Amino acid sequence: MQAAVRCDSCEWSRDEGAADFEAEFCKRCRVCGCNDLWRQKDFPPALGLVFVGLGGLLSTIAWANHEPNWALGILMGFALVDLLLYTFMSDMLVCYRCRARHRKTAMRDEHPAFNLEVSERYVQMKKRQDEAEKSKR
Repeated sequence: MQAAVRCDSCEWSRDEGAADFEAEFCKRCRVCGCNDLWRQKDFPPALGLVFVGLGGLLSTIAWANHEPNWALGILMGFALVDLLLYTFMSDMLVCYRCRARHRKTAMRDEHPAFNLEVSERYVQMKKRQDEAEKSKR
């Protein structure tokens, strides 16, 4: 599985190879080579926030109009849509270091979900690197 991953706009490239995969499963980031990846639903988070906001707004309007059954029905309807999306949406892998999203990539079932501690480690590492670069200037 030797292939080049490249960005045409900045002309960056990296050869991915056997170290990026274990059998056919992706085990490290295909962009930066980081071993820490998490599994996430392949759904735009901004659209999810719009759904939550819209459900809250519509149910609040129904509640303000003294229609508690409608308010509850709206919330339950949005919960049902959320359940269906969660059930049928595919997963993708996301890199903690560079936040690259790997769609349509074979992954193991035991691939971990998001871990705030690991994410914070990479955030702090990035901050230290940025501070070190500023102090060199």
